[in-house]
Amino acid sequence: MRVLWLVAMLKNSPQFRHAVLLNTLRSCQLFSDLPSSDLDTIASFVRVQKLERDQYLFREGSKVEGFYVVQTGAINVHRVSSQGKEQVIHVFRDGEPFAEAAMAGADGYPADARAIEESRVVMIPKQQFLELLRNRPALSLRILASMSMHLRVLVGRLDDLTLKDVETRLANWILKRCPRPLTKAAFNLELSHTKRVLAAEIGTVSETLSRTLARWREQKLVVAKGKSLLVQNPLELDTLMRRNLGES
Repeated sequence: MRVLWLVAMLKNSPQFRHAVLLNTLRSCQLFSDLPSSDLDTIASFVRVQKLERDQYLFREGSKVEGFYVVQTGAINVHRVSSQGKEQVIHVFRDGEPFAEAAMAGADGYPADARAIEESRVVMIPKQQFLELLRNRPALSLRILASMSMHLRVLVGRLDDLTLKDVETRLANWILKRCPRPLTKAAFNLELSHTKRVLAAEIGTVSETLSRTLARWREQKLVVAKGKSLLVQNPLELDTLMRRNLGES
């Protein structure tokens, strides 16, 4: 009991929380190899925010308070059409930054952000960070690199939107993670997050994802087992996707 009490005390100590915060910042590509002094400066003004599942972090058009780094969990950044349809832009996970570009304008956040599982994010306040950029020009280049990476993600999303349906999008998502060249040999794909997160990432809901996987199980294509997908025949799955796309 005394050992457990000591562990609890350590976890609640300011030193432990500071160490966890520094580790989160180092895990982010933006801050990965910054000098310790700069990391300490950033850690001194950031805020950690806990989000429950389905809780919104910000809404499209709301005032930009800063940008974020996911500490744990998953954040679904999306837009909602005039017809009320949600289009996922990207699901951000541990160590990934998002909303950096919003700090450069005065129009508010360009999309909605919602936790799709219990999450913790580190918020880097706009004013303090912009002040730091004035004294650390190299950080500006890191921000540009991060925005460039997000642009590539958006281009990839546009490619995905050309795919016809959920089945095709899911097949494409799985095949991107299968070893190349594709073969008939079974491959076990471990999921880093829940199937609910996967559904959001391919722009659908859990029920539709489950129906698709159930159909594939019957067709001996993919078997869902806990947090993994057994791809029984990657080559056949690729054939199915190409057939759906009208390719030979």
